[in-house]
Amino acid sequence: MGEEARVVDTESSEENATRRNHDWVVDLYPLSSYYFGSRDAVRVKDEMISDRVARLKSNYAAHGLRTCVEAVLLVELFKHPHVLLLQYRNSIFKLPGGRLRPGESDIEGLKRKLASKLSINENVLVPGLEVGECIGMWWRPNFETLMYPFLPPNVKHPKECLKLFLGRLALHQQFVVPKNFKLLAVPLCQIHENEKTYGPIISQIPKLLSKFSFNMMEII
Repeated sequence: MGEEARVVDTESSEENATRRNHDWVVDLYPLSSYYFGSRDAVRVKDEMISDRVARLKSNYAAHGLRTCVEAVLLVELFKHPHVLLLQYRNSIFKLPGGRLRPGESDIEGLKRKLASKLSINENVLVPGLEVGECIGMWWRPNFETLMYPFLPPNVKHPKECLKLFLGRLALHQQFVVPKNFKLLAVPLCQIHENEKTYGPIISQIPKLLSKFSFNMMEII
């Protein structure tokens, strides 16, 4: 029985190792295999920083900690990973996602927000999109603009938590965004530490993805 147990344990360990290795490999499909369309424009909140801070204070007073979830979606172009970013007013770049509703789970909330940002019908989930692991978290200790990739030990009541999830795209995905936004594929090499253009969080995405291997899928 001891020998059988060791064999079973070895096989189980090998299966777990294979599964873990698979999780660290991300299949990337060519940008040309996706369809990009547009729909009616939407009203954009937070025209000014002061407006966003005021809304954050109001939300915190009503619901407590604000939790936001965003997706890192990758495609292949020129044999290099590109991140899909929403662009607004030619100078503001965002990851698709948004705020969770009270009691809503991270995964379900992100799927809902991706439908509202990237689908022709905000009530229909984006088909074939798999929400993977959380690859990063940022905290807003106070009602201020800065967020940190850690929670300072002296902060007992943070005001906001932002979580980034890796999204795995299926082949032939369709993306439909409001007319006042653009959905751009931006190379990792351009984003890397380019805080001036993309902000302190998006510019760190290449580092967050460094543990993954990318499998560039060829479409025949």
